[in-house]
Amino acid sequence: MLSRKGIIPEEYVLTRLAEDPAEPRYHARERKARFVSKNGNCNVAHKNIREQGRFLQDVFTTLVDLKWPYTLLIFTMSFLCSWLLFAMVWWLIAFSHGDLAPSEAPGDGATVPCVTSIHSFSSAFLFSIEVQVTIGFGGRMVTEECPLAILILIVQNIVGLMINAIMLGCIFMKTAQAHRRAETLIFSKHAVIALRHGRLCFMLRVGDLRKSMIISATIHMQVVRKTTSPEGEVVPLHQVDIPMENGVGGNSIFLVAPLIIYHVIDANSPLYDLAPCDLHHHQDLEIIVILEGVVETTGITTQARTSYLADEILWGQRFVPIVTEEDGRYSVDYSKFGNTIKVPTPLCTARQLDEDPSLLDVLTLARGPLRKRSMAVAKAKPKFSISPDSLS
Repeated sequence: MLSRKGIIPEEYVLTRLAEDPAEPRYHARERKARFVSKNGNCNVAHKNIREQGRFLQDVFTTLVDLKWPYTLLIFTMSFLCSWLLFAMVWWLIAFSHGDLAPSEAPGDGATVPCVTSIHSFSSAFLFSIEVQVTIGFGGRMVTEECPLAILILIVQNIVGLMINAIMLGCIFMKTAQAHRRAETLIFSKHAVIALRHGRLCFMLRVGDLRKSMIISATIHMQVVRKTTSPEGEVVPLHQVDIPMENGVGGNSIFLVAPLIIYHVIDANSPLYDLAPCDLHHHQDLEIIVILEGVVETTGITTQARTSYLADEILWGQRFVPIVTEEDGRYSVDYSKFGNTIKVPTPLCTARQLDEDPSLLDVLTLARGPLRKRSMAVAKAKPKFSISPDSLS
């Protein structure tokens, strides 16, 4: 009844009947705070920043980093404020020259106005818009009567060009930000640890959903954990670089199809003493993966990030193949991008495997009967053949 209503999960309904009512029925394990989320955002909150003026020293970057509602608000207000400011200047020029008074009939000694057809602040505001955006309806124009009006006309044009350059550049940079391209760079949800070439390896899969390539793509990996120095200093985010292998050497990759990136767990690896049981109890382990490259179409450097906690690492599994050859070309099945299968893997650390290589022999002996059994089943299957004589 309770599971049908969604109050208690179904997997706990049968077990809770046999539990002692005095004992807690379910304990939710507290999850470690991620340094980098799965989508690549850094989970860091900056507080108590006293020198806020440093952000104003780099106004353009500050505008680009703002959220879209604030950017659009500043974009709109920058034009409105400049139009209102220069409208006030044009109104003051007309007021000081006496252009706001009722005009006299032509031929009776009427003076030439600084700006024609300005009779109120509304007309001055319309003229300010026409000057700055170069509309030019033709009803209002500056005359040669006032040199100050000519100077203000030049200043407003220069200010308008500067506002256009800054705000349009800001909008362009926000729409062409590098992290937009990173949305189509994907990582496997889980990482795996299994044997490869007789060594324990940490493996993950990375792929690119777009046909346009990432030029000079490189991949880096770091282990972030809480450590304590011999002097007693607690380092909450101790970062250690570990090398990645991709089959061609170095960190550069040719990401035309999904690749399995692996790290050999050797004596120089921070994962050298990692055991299968530690993946369920190691709360301070987080592995960060960073993919960098240049976007082929725009030339902008992009970066995609993800991380794996201890409970997101699968021991004794490997990724299934997803690249096949069909009709003379290679086909990628992204529906199996994160699928894994279980493979025989020693349940020990890489250090124990190096100290006792016989663990691999035991694994090979255990794998032998399974291989012989599969071969016997294959031989037992009936084979059908058609001879030319049977067709005649």
